[in-house]
Amino acid sequence: MPHKRNPITGERLSGLARVLRGNAVVALENVALWHERDISHSSAERIILPDSCTLLDYMLVKLRELAEGLQVYPERMQQNLELSKGLYFSQSILLALTSAGAERKNAYESVQRAAMRTWKGEGLFADNAKREPEITARLSESEIDALCSLEVHLRHVDSTFRLVGLD
Repeated sequence: MPHKRNPITGERLSGLARVLRGNAVVALENVALWHERDISHSSAERIILPDSCTLLDYMLVKLRELAEGLQVYPERMQQNLELSKGLYFSQSILLALTSAGAERKNAYESVQRAAMRTWKGEGLFADNAKREPEITARLSESEIDALCSLEVHLRHVDSTFRLVGLD
């Protein structure tokens, strides 16, 4: 895709992650043989252990390069979020409803009705969710507002960055 910049690195990392997961399956299958007199697991381990370590090292270097070269446009990100009118919060509302005891099918249908009104241009998703009786029967307006806020999704960012040394 010509509009993307350096998509190949992300695609490469995604593909190589499948290789690592495949090697993990081999390692898990070997566990059952550790207490047997069978040594067939060692032949697989001679391949997957060094290959996986080398591959993971390569992937971490590439991921770091990718992250360091990442160009972020906060204003454009905000515009993109606003274009959706909060539709990306629908899953949060659905999960909160099921946690509050709503049957999943009914919760899904009520959240979907609110989302479809938003798609049709009838205001923000949070406002449409507040007009759904099945939603407001289990969630207060303040709970809906909290669930439809980026704060709930970003609340651990600072501590996560601190933990990985990104002060």
